Formats: sequence, C-alpha cells, structure tokens
Amino acid sequence: MSKLALIVFGLTALSASSVFAAERTVTLAVQNMYCAACPHTVRASLQAVPGVKHVAVSLQEHVAVVTYDDAVTNLKALTAATTNAGYPSSPKS
Repeated sequence: MSKLALIVFGLTALSASSVFAAERTVTLAVQNMYCAACPHTVRASLQAVPGVKHVAVSLQEHVAVVTYDDAVTNLKALTAATTNAGYPSSPKS
C-alpha cells in the first residue's frame, strides 16, 4: 500500500464513528411530576446531559421529548438523569 493510501485509510477509520452518529429524538414517560416546578427540574436535569440538543417537557402529559446526539449520549444516560433528579422515566411506548 502506498503512503497516500495508508493516510486516507487512517483518516477514514478515525472519522468513521462520526459518520454513523445521528441526532435522535425520544419521548420519555416521566413519573412524579405533580406541580408547575416539576417540568423545570426535569428539563434542567436533561439539559445537563452532554449531547442533549433540545428538551420539551409537558406536565399535563407527563412526558419529556428529548433530541440528542447519539454519538455523545444514550437513552440510559437520559433516564438516569431524570431518575437522579427524582423523576424516574422510561421510553414511552
């Protein structure tokens, strides 16, 4: 293999993980939200997770809609963030 081919192969391998990264949106069913302050706490806990791009929380529907970069974070980190804040969550079916 030529040096140029090796360099191109190496750069391709290094950037491969970002090629498969995607922005994802998940709706979480959130427990224990009963007052007007609860959505603010849930939103703040999710926004503190690296890779989270956008959060919308509905007290009436007991859900949080989260858009995130799946190369940076995952569903487990999102549900852990709300659970640690006192609001256990799971993906809404």
